[in-house]
Amino acid sequence: MLRDQEHLAAFRAFLRSEYSEENVDFWLACEAFRQTAAPGERSRKAEHIYREFLHPDAQREVNVDHRTRERIQGSLAERWPPAGCFDEAQRNIYLLMERDPWPRFLGSGACPGPGHKTTATVWYI
Repeated sequence: MLRDQEHLAAFRAFLRSEYSEENVDFWLACEAFRQTAAPGERSRKAEHIYREFLHPDAQREVNVDHRTRERIQGSLAERWPPAGCFDEAQRNIYLLMERDPWPRFLGSGACPGPGHKTTATVWYI
């Protein structure tokens, strides 16, 4: 449902009401990063993602464990960060959203479409 623009907009609005919109924004930024082919552009995007979501002083910091954060920092120290350098953090945030706000979103009436009552993980990295 994160690939459907209508559901994504509704879920983002729901997360905004819960003050956790940064989680879906991080997930989307990681998706865009992974699709970036040019090494220089990928490096720029990686630095931006780190500063916006992972740096300890980030205003929109997501909840990522210290070990994962250190691995990402190591990847960023490389000249060209690999396309999968955020995969573990992205997966963790996805699972966090699935376990916590997603069920509330489905039960809130804010989810467009008929009767969304359950969810299933479809992790594809």
